[in-house]
Amino acid sequence: MAVIPKRTKYRRPHRLRYDGVAKGNTKLNFGEYGLMAMEGAWITQQQIEAARIAMTRYMKRGGKVWINIFPHLSLTRIPLETRMGKGKGQPELWVAVVKKGKIMFEIGGVEEDVAREALRLAMHKLPIKCKFVTKESGEASEK
Repeated sequence: MAVIPKRTKYRRPHRLRYDGVAKGNTKLNFGEYGLMAMEGAWITQQQIEAARIAMTRYMKRGGKVWINIFPHLSLTRIPLETRMGKGKGQPELWVAVVKKGKIMFEIGGVEEDVAREALRLAMHKLPIKCKFVTKESGEASEK
């Protein structure tokens, strides 16, 4: 299942920075447990999908999963051995810009130990350090 924006015609955006701290979505909004980014990165659509599948498989399709990131940014590539001056290349992959402190995934409707293990499996699919957070404390274990 490809997760890309609906309208992609003529989109050649600049590459966005992922250093610094997230402005929004730093608290849990929907579920009781979440996965917080501890560093910035570009998260590809394949990594988001792999993390989603890992969580839902472990929870045996119980509970509910919210995905708070979406790959809006297209990364372009020019074919090899192409001369300079023919413009920007075609979109190759789509990424979500994630900054430190952003809640990427949320889980609700399951026990804490099930949610902790499901989010731990999702952490291993992502290229950054993450932290398990709960509604009450906002702090817990790191990757």
